[in-house]
Amino acid sequence: MKDDTVNPTGSFKDRPAAVAVSKALEFGYSAVGCASTGNLAAATAAYAAKAGIPCYVFIPSNTEIDKVLQASMYGAKIIAVKGTYDVANRLAAQASDEYDWGLVNINIRPYYVEGSKTLAFETCEELGWRAPDNIIIPLGSGALLCAIWRGLKQFRDLNLINELKTKVIGAQAKGCSPIVNAFKLNLDDVVPVETPQTIAKSLAIGDPGDGIYALKAIRESGGVAESATDEEIISGIKLLAKMEGIFAEPAGGVTVAVLKKLVESGEIPKDEEVVCCVTGSGFKSSETLVKHIPKPVEIDPSIEDLRKIIS
Repeated sequence: MKDDTVNPTGSFKDRPAAVAVSKALEFGYSAVGCASTGNLAAATAAYAAKAGIPCYVFIPSNTEIDKVLQASMYGAKIIAVKGTYDVANRLAAQASDEYDWGLVNINIRPYYVEGSKTLAFETCEELGWRAPDNIIIPLGSGALLCAIWRGLKQFRDLNLINELKTKVIGAQAKGCSPIVNAFKLNLDDVVPVETPQTIAKSLAIGDPGDGIYALKAIRESGGVAESATDEEIISGIKLLAKMEGIFAEPAGGVTVAVLKKLVESGEIPKDEEVVCCVTGSGFKSSETLVKHIPKPVEIDPSIEDLRKIIS
């Protein structure tokens, strides 16, 4: 497991946000911001706070409250847009034309996506300067998968790893899986999903900006793309927590669920090494996940009552 729940704001988005905010300062923007399903909002807001620059984040109005709270505490101006992430993203793009703002995943996007390569770099380093047989990456916009594949190839070209045989595997939620659908139908274009329906809200991007490039990377590496239902995602979260002590948000549950599915189908041989990207903390999605755990058992403060529930 590549555990990015332990990053400063609890997700992999610290990687691209740190680079993007630094570039915004370099370019002299008066403020920074982003369109986000939650994790990038928090990360951008945190690095904007550290840099002492205003931050504006555009989020879908149904974004999980924990992610809104986190970005708000860092001082960001939260703009909750009625509609999906794609609607919020379009408004943010218009704002980048209207105001002197560096929106990290819009007009600074070429620099922003480079920050995510460090996940690939660290993976190779932590494996003793080699790449794994497989790496499973959750897909929202597709940018993370593209960055990881680019990072792996750069390490190969620099001779920091001896060879690159890694299969890049894309993982999406069944209720919003336009890249997986395109892969399975052998399409070159990604057909948008107009109304995403999934508990993996951080992956609920119906019109993925880097979708066609993610498709190309998956195919170039010899990998595959697969999706998981909401039930499988919850099972993946619980399995990861019980086996590894890692509490993941639904995006992390997607990668575990897809791994289980691909091993059971024989797509991934049981003797191959697999790295699952766990991209965000479950504490960011407590509003969603609390519905899927049993309530605590309440007892009187007596050993007799304790014996009743233990037995």
